[in-house]
Amino acid sequence: MQFLIISTTLALFFLLSEVDARYVPGIYNLQDNVISTIIVDPNGLGNFTSVQQATDSVAPNNTAWTRIHINYGIYTEKFQIPVDKPYIYIEGDSDRQPVIQYADGGSILTSPTFKALADNFVARNIIFKTTTWAVALDVSGGKASFYHCSFSSLQDTLSDAKGRHYFYDCTIEGLIDFVWGHGQSIYEKCSLISRTDVIGGTAHITANGRGGADDPSGFVFKDCHITGSGLANLGRAYGTHSRVLFYRTDMDNIITPQGWGNPWNAGHEGTIEFTEVECKGDRANTEHRINWEKNQTAQEVRSLTDISSFINQDGWLEKHPN
Repeated sequence: MQFLIISTTLALFFLLSEVDARYVPGIYNLQDNVISTIIVDPNGLGNFTSVQQATDSVAPNNTAWTRIHINYGIYTEKFQIPVDKPYIYIEGDSDRQPVIQYADGGSILTSPTFKALADNFVARNIIFKTTTWAVALDVSGGKASFYHCSFSSLQDTLSDAKGRHYFYDCTIEGLIDFVWGHGQSIYEKCSLISRTDVIGGTAHITANGRGGADDPSGFVFKDCHITGSGLANLGRAYGTHSRVLFYRTDMDNIITPQGWGNPWNAGHEGTIEFTEVECKGDRANTEHRINWEKNQTAQEVRSLTDISSFINQDGWLEKHPN
């Protein structure tokens, strides 16, 4: 009997090694606080053929993590995770990332390829695209994290609308205000790609909408890389107290000498916090930057660049599936 148990255990081990235990319901589900897994496959080899169908199948007001694994394919659809569906984790394969794309111009409220409206959301190894001048991602739920994802559009690519968010090793591609909104977010080891070659002129990477001195929001780019095909400003002020910090970021030879702009909030330069600290690269020299660029104290820089103090005060990131 003991020999039979050992043999059966070894057989199960080798079987799971062949099929990859990550995608076997009831095996990987025991890890990372995930209690169920849904498979999306464009060829009908999973539970659903569209991401929205999989999202719709999740019960409202769920309190435990549901994983939606998206097999490789190009999914032409718009989808959203509504406010009443927290604790959803979507993932693709790292070696063949699925593409979710749509072509819907017009209103920034209705055009996004993907809307993450619920709190506690995770995305990993997904490519989000819009094939028009529209929003690829609109994230307005709190406690959202993104790992190894790509976001591609021309204008308003990533609407970091509101809430605390964390982006790690992501790629964001655009032309005009391609990271914008009122979010409180850290972008770590991300690539920012300017597509000025499409129409010429000067790109604007960020447009932060922080509206007051007591507003905790702002965008922090930590150990990132800026590259692309033409001139780009680091950002322009979307709010009277806009706050953007580039920290230890590598800047290719595309950043304008002045670095920043303020076409909408003239007269509020004293309350706008545009900062560069310990950056490097061909255009990291700040000698010709705008004269109202903010000089943050070492303590202020530490507070903004430290994940625990800026976005993770209550430890929500550690509770996300990893």
